[in-house]
Amino acid sequence: MVDLERIAAEIMAYLRALDESATLRHHFRHADEEGCLWYIEAVPDRGELIVIKQAELTSAGQLHRYSWEHLEDEHGGLTDQAIDPEEDPLEAIPAKEFHRVWTR
Repeated sequence: MVDLERIAAEIMAYLRALDESATLRHHFRHADEEGCLWYIEAVPDRGELIVIKQAELTSAGQLHRYSWEHLEDEHGGLTDQAIDPEEDPLEAIPAKEFHRVWTR
């Protein structure tokens, strides 16, 4: 159990450092087959785009937010996979749109 806690703490520290030091942020939206909208904020790190914030707006209007401050809960969690806008079905959106949903 101690190893899981240490790993979670390391992941949180890594994501927090990325969030606090990022000068370039990318924002995306994705609609899934169940009617949920996913909003993503990602930053470049070592040649990859790392998701640092993720919001899921369900078809029922529920909002679930994930970041280094809240990695997961019973509804889901922050992805641990880098994203590739060239291959992943993502739509680039303005930062303002992401923040409108994130702060809702």
